Amino acid sequence: MFSVLRSNRDIRALFIAQVISFAGDWFAYVAFVGLVQNLSDIPLFVSLVYVAQALPAFLMTAIAGPAADRFDRRQIIRVVSVIQAFAAAGLLLVRSSGSVWFGFACLCVISALGSFVGPAAQAGLPNLARDERELTQASLLFGSLWGAMLAIGAALGGLVATLFGRDVAFAANAVSFVIAALLVSLIHRPMQAERDPAKQRTRMRPLADMHEAFVYARQDHTLLALMSAKATFAMGAGLVGLLAVLATKELHGGDGATGVLIGARGIGVAIGPVIAARLVGPSLSRVLLLCGGAGLAFGTCYLGLSVAPALWIAAPLALLAHIGGGAQWTLSTYGMQRRAPDHIRGRILAGDFGIATLIITLSNLAAGALAGAVGVRITIAVFATVSLIAGTTYLTVTRGLRARLASEEAESAALVTS
Repeated sequence: MFSVLRSNRDIRALFIAQVISFAGDWFAYVAFVGLVQNLSDIPLFVSLVYVAQALPAFLMTAIAGPAADRFDRRQIIRVVSVIQAFAAAGLLLVRSSGSVWFGFACLCVISALGSFVGPAAQAGLPNLARDERELTQASLLFGSLWGAMLAIGAALGGLVATLFGRDVAFAANAVSFVIAALLVSLIHRPMQAERDPAKQRTRMRPLADMHEAFVYARQDHTLLALMSAKATFAMGAGLVGLLAVLATKELHGGDGATGVLIGARGIGVAIGPVIAARLVGPSLSRVLLLCGGAGLAFGTCYLGLSVAPALWIAAPLALLAHIGGGAQWTLSTYGMQRRAPDHIRGRILAGDFGIATLIITLSNLAAGALAGAVGVRITIAVFATVSLIAGTTYLTVTRGLRARLASEEAESAALVTS
């Protein structure tokens, strides 16, 4: 899987840029969660940190998607990263409960701008890949990357915040965006297919542009099922925002314990796509099957985590839960990269991310409010059950489509071998 980094310099540059940017993000997340917990003892406020990273991304989806299909995707990533660096530096100004609102504002700006990076990078990846093999390797590698950087960034972020203070973690995040912008400048191959100028509108129409993408998806049931996968998983994802509260209030740890749990989550997300790739191969029918099965694994493990008595039991359960989560998230994205044509791919991916992000945001708000009323452990158990129900429903609804895809794939394989 890593051979694509050795042979393709453009994918390598984008990959390293994302490595550095993601690591910085998780440095800041762990540090800011710890800061918010010091300034407020309300679980909902901790969930709002996650919301501040998610809701602005959803709100910008209608602009980010069309931008990724209309403008130079490399330039989008480069410019946005520079602006994000200034917003990240603003976290250094949060010193008291009276200024914590400014920290949330900075997170919202970073998230809103980051909504442009994801669709541009993901939609551009098929154009940087020289063949389908490279696309498969690169897609799974980038899927594992987010989790790996979550694990490394969160664990190191907790350690740095504990040893050197939270300001160092915030500063590292700001610097990471600058380095990412410089690395993206090294990409030479275009990240989008050549467009016919006669067919290009002179200005964006965000709602109309996104509506065009959803109309296209409704006509392709496979693409619609792939887009529904993350939305289904997101229904129970509100419990993830409570990991920090569980670590500190129930397992009696500090920033270090928060970093361990979030890091375990990241390791699972990183491992999940690698395991899934061996199970599904190029089969989209198997991708859909695994997307539903991942929800069941996620819910089952979090039910166990809701009663975990110690960190050494909770961390492995978080890891196992997110092996399923990582596989589901990455494979659904890979399926859309294969299925959606270039001229609409950015909007499809942005719409998929936006819908999932909105559901995750609502799920986190509900989880934070419920945790304040009935406690963290009961809330995690409730949302784990929601994940089990959602996964079962997804498998039931897509059963006919999976059977049809499997039949088509078998017929195609027979023609190749005959």
